[in-house]
Amino acid sequence: MKIEPQAFDRVLSSMCTKPHPVAREAAERFLATNPGDPRTYPAVAALEEKAIALLGEIAGLEDPAGYVASGGTEANIQAVRIARERAGSRRPNVVVPESGHFSFQKAADLLGVELRVVPTDDRHRANLEAVRSCVDDDTALVVGVAGTTEYGRVDPIPELGEIAKSVDALLHVDAAWGGFVLPFTDDDWHFGHAPVDTMAIDPHKMGQAAVPAGGLLVRDSDLLDELAVDTPYLESTSQATLTGTRSGAGVASAVAAMEELWPTGYRSQYVRSQNNAEWLADALEKRGYEVVDPTLPLVAADVPESTFDALRAEGWRISRTATGETRVVCMPHVTREMLASFVTDLDRLEVRASVPIPSDD
Repeated sequence: MKIEPQAFDRVLSSMCTKPHPVAREAAERFLATNPGDPRTYPAVAALEEKAIALLGEIAGLEDPAGYVASGGTEANIQAVRIARERAGSRRPNVVVPESGHFSFQKAADLLGVELRVVPTDDRHRANLEAVRSCVDDDTALVVGVAGTTEYGRVDPIPELGEIAKSVDALLHVDAAWGGFVLPFTDDDWHFGHAPVDTMAIDPHKMGQAAVPAGGLLVRDSDLLDELAVDTPYLESTSQATLTGTRSGAGVASAVAAMEELWPTGYRSQYVRSQNNAEWLADALEKRGYEVVDPTLPLVAADVPESTFDALRAEGWRISRTATGETRVVCMPHVTREMLASFVTDLDRLEVRASVPIPSDD
């Protein structure tokens, strides 16, 4: 039976989006290639080098190294793995803000490192004093987020870098979602702004590549040596990736999207997405909801749970933050018309929810 994929016309919670047409076409052409065996598949290996060069340009890294991963989860796990292998401690710990992605919990479980979670401040950014009080000689990695999944916030990356260096730890930046919009803001977030050692940055999110196409960047190629294992039966003799076999579709798609859109197309898309987020935030505020200021294209508002559930029943794909706000991500597929329709349904459902239920008496 042929099953069609879900349409995107009511998807407001996802940080993935419809791939750009050139990215889709490139993905289809390279489906059968395996960049995990680069000597057997040199064409896609060359494309991966191009992908890393383009990601380095976006992330302020002149001589980048890394690879195209399955997504931010893999890149974050690998960053923890690099830090663990590099650390001299027998009991390494990783310091991450509470706004950090749940993949860091996975990394800690898999790699046997201690995860120290610190609170955020009143702007939903990593609390620097809490980070300073948490690091010690066993700290292998300090994590900052550049575009948090719940509020779209950017941690104070340069200051986190200073703290990391004070205890000889690495600094990792999770820019999986934010990396393709932050170049057009005044935020300090990348390798050129701070002593960042590793970064997650995903073309398949705001970069409009096909899924899966994540990215792991490292400042120094020697850091990848911490991940390398021998691969004696392949034409290539070592491998630093986590998944091994990978589809060349993600690599080719990422290159196609970045060559087509960087920087002008991404800048235009950022402006559209940010304007959409600000329009929605304003519409919600005018209706009396408390809204977290959308500093990036992500809106969080205190819509009641009953209304949230009713919107979900109407087919809207929305999610909630850990503290209960309704969360809308203004991805490239999200149009003003979609948001206007969402607000229309919100108004209708709120009116319905406010009507008292007649008594049987």
